[in-house]
Amino acid sequence: MSVSEKAFTAASSASAVRVSDLCAGYGRHQALHQLTAHIPQFATTAIVGPNGSGKSTLLGVLAGVIHPTRGEVLRRDGERPAFVMQRSAVSDNLPLTVRDAVAMGRWTHRRLFGRLTRRDREIVADSMERMGVGDLAGRQLGGLSGGQRQRALVAQGLAQRAPLLLLDEPTTGLDATARRHIARVLDGGGTERVTVAHATHDLPEALGADHCLLLADGQLVAEGPPSAVLTREVVEDVWQVPRLSAGRGDGRC
Repeated sequence: MSVSEKAFTAASSASAVRVSDLCAGYGRHQALHQLTAHIPQFATTAIVGPNGSGKSTLLGVLAGVIHPTRGEVLRRDGERPAFVMQRSAVSDNLPLTVRDAVAMGRWTHRRLFGRLTRRDREIVADSMERMGVGDLAGRQLGGLSGGQRQRALVAQGLAQRAPLLLLDEPTTGLDATARRHIARVLDGGGTERVTVAHATHDLPEALGADHCLLLADGQLVAEGPPSAVLTREVVEDVWQVPRLSAGRGDGRC
């Protein structure tokens, strides 16, 4: 099957993104195996699974930074998604202030070598205030605490004003203040008319989402309302058994 990525505009569809028969990985290592799932529009989807289950790879494919080796990605909107990586993926040595980092979220809206418009500056300021880093605007990104830096990176994602916001484990290892600010973003997707998808290890956090994708060993175990997907039996099975049982299928690419 040829790999394709395209937009769809069917009014009857409630999905922002659909993936079908998706395979992807790094070099010879396949991290996703024939995965078919959807992400509802204007809702928050939690992508859950053990380490190595394919969560970050799936987000990378959705963001367009990882190219699938097989399958199809159907996206309702043709705009580029906003992708917030884990803070550990951002170098401490980048000579950027918080304001500079957040303003990078407006680059796709600027002409080549163009300056920020008044509207751009308003969006940057609003995004920093939403994440509680407005008072840190002049600080160097590399000099911030982990929680402050993650809030700045989420603010950068918000500044893109993209219809699809992707976050890779945005609250892992953060202090209560950072978790609280980021939780507002995760909880506010529908009211902001934004589709949010985030990878997480935090099951209580996942239970607060509107939709859930449970992955294990690069395959989809289940999807649907979090309370229906993350049952005690399923969670115990997935986190205690390193590979999926034959009853769930063992397709490989």
